[in-house]
Amino acid sequence: MLWKDVSFVERFQRAASAGFGAVEFLWPQGEDLDAVVRAKERAGINVVLHNMDAGDIPAGERGFANDPRRRNEWQIAFLRALELAKRLHCAQINCLVGNDVGFIPRDVQFQIVRENLGWALPQARAMGITLLIETLNPIETPRYLLTSTRNTVAFIESLQKPNLKLQYDIYHMQRAEGNLIATLRAHASRIAHVQIADAPGRNQPGTGETAWSRVLGALEETGYAGYIGLEYNPTGATDDSFAWLPREKRKECRAIDLMIQ
Repeated sequence: MLWKDVSFVERFQRAASAGFGAVEFLWPQGEDLDAVVRAKERAGINVVLHNMDAGDIPAGERGFANDPRRRNEWQIAFLRALELAKRLHCAQINCLVGNDVGFIPRDVQFQIVRENLGWALPQARAMGITLLIETLNPIETPRYLLTSTRNTVAFIESLQKPNLKLQYDIYHMQRAEGNLIATLRAHASRIAHVQIADAPGRNQPGTGETAWSRVLGALEETGYAGYIGLEYNPTGATDDSFAWLPREKRKECRAIDLMIQ
């Protein structure tokens, strides 16, 4: 979502030049994966998370782990994601579960997701990789299977695997359910990655209604020690959108130190 004015592989160097030490990204659809690895290495930056292939995102797809017709396709996509994570020394892969396919009950779709993840999780664990499940808001993705934190956590717990965790997107959850502070406190042990954007609008922090100092302060109080990803659409030039984040805090800082107003 950042640096859309340059090619995907150029964004690694842009992030490093802006003072960041780590990045995350959606699956690099259509990109030469060798070029992705080279770009990461040239920039001298860490990749802390990437998504696996979630289908045609611009057309509205949000994964296909729930579609019985695409089981083989999903497994191939997962193995490609696992190989890329290995090459990038990336320890987390985000796996969107999919939109309701409509022709089979939702409980059957969830069982298909469990079976796919049950096949994938041991392979990921053998490589020291954690798989993440993300909740999306039902306003923008009404057919997505997981649109509340409570249901997503229940789904994660149903698999009982130590390397399956929650990716908590503050923008999506502000739009879907609010109550961010209580939710972060209640499910802190399951959260392995956090993403931020202001709501509404999905722009940089400080442009919307989210009480960032309180929310990030609560996140700090939970003992969260993971990364916070900037998944937003800048209102102007990407580098200008970092005005809220001092350069000296872009590689490492505590959540509460951000103190976004």
